[in-house]
Amino acid sequence: MMLRSCIPWFIPIAVTLVSFASGVKKVAAQTVFPFEAFYDTDVILRPIENTDVSIATVSGFNPDAPYGLTNFTSASNYSRFDPAINGFRFFADPARVGLSGFPTGVDTFFGSGDDRIFGSSNAIAIIDPITNTLNGTGVINITGGAGRFSGATGTLNFNESESLDQDPSGPLRGRAFISGSFVVPQQVPESGNTATLVGIGAITTGFLLRRRLKSAI
Repeated sequence: MMLRSCIPWFIPIAVTLVSFASGVKKVAAQTVFPFEAFYDTDVILRPIENTDVSIATVSGFNPDAPYGLTNFTSASNYSRFDPAINGFRFFADPARVGLSGFPTGVDTFFGSGDDRIFGSSNAIAIIDPITNTLNGTGVINITGGAGRFSGATGTLNFNESESLDQDPSGPLRGRAFISGSFVVPQQVPESGNTATLVGIGAITTGFLLRRRLKSAI
């Protein structure tokens, strides 16, 4: 009889204790993903009519790339020849080459699953007349991701080279080396706070329960 009378009173205390544990504050942490890989690339430059600008599309593949990101694409980047460097400048923002109404360039790393990282890049590619190659360097700013890379941010640098002794009617084939790192935010509970809250709740519950039992005797 005494035990039954205590049960209704004890339930709110138990619920409060559970609420303490489930409402524990979470703190932000970051996981760093170093990145370094070669990609075999295909580059296509498509001239935009009535302009001196071309749309550049790059695709790359490496079956052994880190984190299963075997594929790389760079779509809708804009290039213009710059005689000052004897080469091309590439921009993700079409406004940088005086265009409006065109999409912003997007770089994507992906594989067979849901994991992806997204970004945008700017680059230059200089013609070397001695080796007859096009040598490019640039930076990819990582601005997001999907799967386990959701919320990714970071910076990747790349160097790329293509021989100009190729069939001009097909894609320009080359090789790119991409390196850097990106971080992904993680939410983890403050373990110290969890233990403290649960401990305080358990001690308080025990004390009040003993006092309740004594008063009922």
